[in-house]
Amino acid sequence: MIYLTADTHGEMSRFDSPQMRRLRAGDTLIVCGDFGFLWDGGAAEEKALKKLGKKKYRILFLDGAHENFDLLESYPISEWNGGKVRQISGNLYHLLRGQVYEIEGKKVFAFGGGESTEKQFRMEAGRWWAREMPTMEEMREGAENLKAAGKRVDYIVTHTPPPRMGAAPAEPGAGGKNQLEAFFEQITKQVGYEKWFFGSLHIDRKVTYKNYAVFQQILPAWEAPLKRHFRK
Repeated sequence: MIYLTADTHGEMSRFDSPQMRRLRAGDTLIVCGDFGFLWDGGAAEEKALKKLGKKKYRILFLDGAHENFDLLESYPISEWNGGKVRQISGNLYHLLRGQVYEIEGKKVFAFGGGESTEKQFRMEAGRWWAREMPTMEEMREGAENLKAAGKRVDYIVTHTPPPRMGAAPAEPGAGGKNQLEAFFEQITKQVGYEKWFFGSLHIDRKVTYKNYAVFQQILPAWEAPLKRHFRK
């Protein structure tokens, strides 16, 4: 089973919750951005990453707007299940932007990144990276991978919400769409998908029948079939 959550922000307690205990060996947990466990590069952080990599289930995460991209990009890129990844530790992987993966028999399109709502504050603190926003090259690669998949996937996972899903403008008084929002709008028009899961809003909500905001809950990608018991 594939499960989804988001915005763990380096909080190990999220992985010790009762909800997380339902995951079994062979399951997959996708964190929709702001993973946060690659931040200061210290010994405690390295210990946490090794602990997460030893989980019996896979942990796959997208980058969000609050990541240390210098640390993240220090890991080499490799191929995994049809797309590019960074293996961080054991069963812990970073899903790169614009990739299509085969996960548990499902096609999953991943596209991390986003725009900080408190950019000025983070710049002053020295904790802002321009690489939080995807590049045009990453978007072109994403479009090419979707085309190669026949413009049809089972699930889309992102940090930034798709169009008209309740996200506020990134900067006060900002007008129009940024390049990422425009790219996602094209995807909604051209790509068939069953469900789109996204983080960043810090809410757990089924926004429409195809669009799901995820945060603290551990949401299954699909409903498991009911077990029927027949009397003899």
